Amino acid sequence: MKVVVMGSGVIGLTSAWMLNQAGCDVTVIDRQSRAGEETSFANAGQISYGYSSPWAAPGIPLKAIKWLFEQHAPLKIKPMVSRELFIWMTQMLRNCQLERYRVNKARMLTIATRSQKSLKRLNQTHKLDYQGRQKGTLQLFRHTQQLQAVEKDMALLAEAGTRFELLDAKQCLNQEPGLAHMQGELVGGLYLPDDETGDCHLFCQEIQRLCEEAGVQFHFNTRIQRLTASHQRVCAIHTDAGDFTADTFVVAMGSYSKALLEPLGLTLPIYPVKGYSLTLPVSDDQYAPSSTIMDETYKVALTRFDDRIRVAGMAELAGFDDKLTAKRLATLNHVVSNLFPRGAAFEQAQYWSGFRPMTPDGTPIIGPTPLSNLFTNTGHGTLGWTMACGSAEILTDLVTGDRHQYPQLSMSRYGK
Repeated sequence: MKVVVMGSGVIGLTSAWMLNQAGCDVTVIDRQSRAGEETSFANAGQISYGYSSPWAAPGIPLKAIKWLFEQHAPLKIKPMVSRELFIWMTQMLRNCQLERYRVNKARMLTIATRSQKSLKRLNQTHKLDYQGRQKGTLQLFRHTQQLQAVEKDMALLAEAGTRFELLDAKQCLNQEPGLAHMQGELVGGLYLPDDETGDCHLFCQEIQRLCEEAGVQFHFNTRIQRLTASHQRVCAIHTDAGDFTADTFVVAMGSYSKALLEPLGLTLPIYPVKGYSLTLPVSDDQYAPSSTIMDETYKVALTRFDDRIRVAGMAELAGFDDKLTAKRLATLNHVVSNLFPRGAAFEQAQYWSGFRPMTPDGTPIIGPTPLSNLFTNTGHGTLGWTMACGSAEILTDLVTGDRHQYPQLSMSRYGK
């Protein structure tokens, strides 16, 4: 079977690899000059199996109103009239009910758990080098209300078989000694020992290398213009470098998947939620993080690479506006300077922003579309790398086997 995968971020690459390993003849198309150059380029660096949770959660609507008036709030909405944003936010608010939250989180944990096993097998076989660490994630709580709220998540983690440990403030400092100066400011934390970290961009380069060695063909610097379809099948991909045909087509273009499919009458409920990151050299190992810390108050993650710290977070609803907004960057600087003021060379900070493909319920859209040979693997939000390998396995199951498996992950759950 000849398959064309559109997109070479971490989702497109792992999809190409798994399809290749299942015996498919795979071609990858991307407008960039190499793999992992967009949302996968400078993300948080987390592989957060235990932290896999939908943003649509009970209490979020009230928090969102409160955040409108806070300087360092994790969510910002740019004043703008957009029918697309209104519809997406309405759908998201519906998913903030407790029962829907439980269903959505359980789905996400299922994918994340499968992804964890898949990535482990991949690393055991190929010894990938992406500055990976297996020291877990520490979710920090500054307020007692946060400790109380995490109880429902711990119940779901236990159901999914995910290991976790609730820590008091002293245990948090023992876990991350660089936080010693925060004594008296923390009330506790949730430690997820099986979470991993690493540089996602380096991981993408490693997967591209494996794919090329296995015979996957890459066409970079190739801009996809449109798809044409006839008799409920995609006929061809039209690009500025010519047309591509195949037996099966996979859309793995993150936030850009929606615009590509709309001319075919297919509407993906995806919104480009803008995120920011800054990368800092480690200046003193003793005062730097050893793994990943998630500051629950600001929804900002700090991840340790070999000699760098990646600080990432924020959710800005502003369409495809890619400007580096000073106020958002100030929040990232505030968090890292508060938690690790002596651990990083702040004067050498490198800033970045990217678009996370978010669905209203937090669950990715994996599987067949109404067009018989067109599949999607997109909508992973902030958890693309966390879910990448598991999502790619699910996609491969659907492409090469029973296309009616996993109905809860397909477009059909939105009535498509």
